[in-house]
Amino acid sequence: MDFDSSSGGGSDLHNNHNPHQTDESKPLLGEMSAPTPPDGNKMGAAPCRRALLHCNGMRYKLLQEGDIQVCVIKHPRTFLSKILTSKFLRRWEPHHLTLTDTSLASATPTGYMENSVSYSSIEDIQLLSWENAPKYCLQLTVPGGTVLLQAANSYLRDQWFHSLQWKKKIYKYKKVLSNPSRWEVVLKEIRTLVDMALTSPLQDDSIHQAPLEIVSKLLSENINLTTQEHENIIVAIAPLLENNHPPPDLCEFFCKHCRERPRSMVVIEVFTPVVQRILKHNMDFGKCPRLRLFTQEYILALNELNAGMEVVKKFIQSMHGQTGHCPHPRVLPNLVAVCLAAIYSCYEEYINSRDNSPSLKEIRNGCQQQCDRKPNLPLRLLRANPDLVSQEVTSPTEPRIKSVVIVNSSEIHVELKHNNTANQKLKSPAGNESEPNLIDCLLVSPACSTMNIELSPQADRVLVCYVEILKMLSDYDDWRPALASLLQPIPFPKEALAHEKFTKELKYVIQRFAEDPRQEVHSCLLSVRAGKDGWFQLYSPGGVACDDDGELFASMVHILMGSCYKTKKFLLSLAENKLGPCMLLALRGNQTMVEILCLMLEYNIIENNDTQLQIISTLESTDVGKKMYEQLCDRQRELKELQRKGGPTRLTLPSKSTDADLTRLLSSGSFGNLENLSLAFTNVTSACAEQLIKLPSLKQLNLWSTQFGDAGLRLLSEHLTSLQVLNLCETPVTDAGLLALSSMKSLCSLNMNSTKLSADTYEDLKAKLPNLKEVDVRYTEAW
Repeated sequence: MDFDSSSGGGSDLHNNHNPHQTDESKPLLGEMSAPTPPDGNKMGAAPCRRALLHCNGMRYKLLQEGDIQVCVIKHPRTFLSKILTSKFLRRWEPHHLTLTDTSLASATPTGYMENSVSYSSIEDIQLLSWENAPKYCLQLTVPGGTVLLQAANSYLRDQWFHSLQWKKKIYKYKKVLSNPSRWEVVLKEIRTLVDMALTSPLQDDSIHQAPLEIVSKLLSENINLTTQEHENIIVAIAPLLENNHPPPDLCEFFCKHCRERPRSMVVIEVFTPVVQRILKHNMDFGKCPRLRLFTQEYILALNELNAGMEVVKKFIQSMHGQTGHCPHPRVLPNLVAVCLAAIYSCYEEYINSRDNSPSLKEIRNGCQQQCDRKPNLPLRLLRANPDLVSQEVTSPTEPRIKSVVIVNSSEIHVELKHNNTANQKLKSPAGNESEPNLIDCLLVSPACSTMNIELSPQADRVLVCYVEILKMLSDYDDWRPALASLLQPIPFPKEALAHEKFTKELKYVIQRFAEDPRQEVHSCLLSVRAGKDGWFQLYSPGGVACDDDGELFASMVHILMGSCYKTKKFLLSLAENKLGPCMLLALRGNQTMVEILCLMLEYNIIENNDTQLQIISTLESTDVGKKMYEQLCDRQRELKELQRKGGPTRLTLPSKSTDADLTRLLSSGSFGNLENLSLAFTNVTSACAEQLIKLPSLKQLNLWSTQFGDAGLRLLSEHLTSLQVLNLCETPVTDAGLLALSSMKSLCSLNMNSTKLSADTYEDLKAKLPNLKEVDVRYTEAW
């Protein structure tokens, strides 16, 4: 039943309800600061005041459900004080109550809680205490009576009190802000809502997320707001965004503001900490794409400022921090994810035109007639057209394919002109039905093909901005290893890789990888797996991105040869795929390429005699090549002479001997039969490996307590394949060098005592060295 507030017998308790009669006409936060009752009211329930509740600093988890005692009293509210002063109340019922979004409901809807109590029907929630009665009670004033809730202790009572208050407030705000009429009133309510969330003693993620979701829904349903109203709302909710991610609809609203008003101070002052928080946290952009889009639009807005990329650079610096090592491990992966998505969006129009297009293998082989395709193809494979074929004259007997790829907003034309010889070369090996690799997907013949992609002005600005960010990221030493690893699979669409402007701008990043001395960085220039091209192939002569006559290619080969312990395998791949470019650069006097050709001869990589003679002619055509080839011939003659003359089978170098001493000793006689060499407790280093590889019969090598390191091990593993016993005790070798020993299949005894061997490397060596019987790993991580 419903009782009028003017009923007779008014009491202090009745007076306490008066302030709530006009709640809908003022900010809802006013309910939490109701007047204090007169001092004489000892029996009535005193309303809770925020100042008193926060003085003890208690924090509570937001309740969603829980067990509590319930008692319902139906009465005119003027009689409540008399009822509460009675010695005994009616019976209490145990209930498991759930605080839903709209009401307080019981898991067992019987007795007092047969019907749920709607938040809209709750007129007031108060802490309750009176003489000669149970403690820890709450009073819920409802029409026609009172619902009493009794908790087990004071903490639970307060937790129920604050949780019910919060649910009731949020429910009312959802109703008030669902049908806005005057935006100045709405803005005032939003500010009050934010203040309520910031001052709530409840500690839960939903405390800040609920107000953001209310505002987000409000904005999604009212899209015709003025720019000033936009900014006022953003400023009002800014305090909640400091420690919370904006919900999806709010991200959409923020993106719109960044696009329409990039120079607004709101972008710098409000959005900056929000984006910083997004980038610093473990973020799955696949599940939260609008957060990524918001970050992307924010960076583009920074780029629209007067200083442009300087502002973006300062933002990147702020994300990295002042020290040499970024303290936030998620910043780089998140920034790279944003960059990749932005670059992908630039080519989205071309990417969408792939539907119904010929397969990559068909494009490569040029073997399918246009009439075999489905009609209206966005990507079409055509026979030669005199209007489109390049005007460059080609000899009829020249085994080259002429192709011109013209790309516009609606279709990609691939024009082919080939003879039978070239066609046979392009076809995959018999029985190989796999798709061609990345480079073959892009162009039929990269050396003589062109692709022209024209982006819209907006897409071009986006591309330039985000490629510049990738350049900035590559300038940080601590970020470069992770960046190289993230870009190793080449996570860009093939349209981007065929775009000359993109590959030219990205070349700076690849150069930074090639210049980095760390193997974990420059090894990422190679493909991520067999059969797939990497940056090394993309920027090599003949690759679609090469525009410098092979300068970058030469630098990449130099750094890879200097650190790659599988030298023969790398040389073999060069001989199979890049022998022509190597010979061309050697003809131009490139020292690295001259060394490569000499190594190919020394390791017998080239089996064809005509090719060997051509390499020799190439080397002899330049001064540096002629000199290196002569040195190679001298080394081979010395090796044959050593093997012919024989010599001792065992040799021990005196303690404290140096690399120079070993060189003099080995040059003084014949050691072609030397099988056992001890350099223990000498001062030799990895430099002596150049002399050790000249001992073809060596089977036992003792390097105990020397300075022989990883570089020497890598060289030994290439040449001394017959080595059976190796002692590396107390040497500075690490996993990087020890892994190279996996190619020395004859090893049966290996001492790695007191080295920097890890457990993983030890397991790897055991798996790859089947003849290994004696191993010493004491005082290592593998022990």
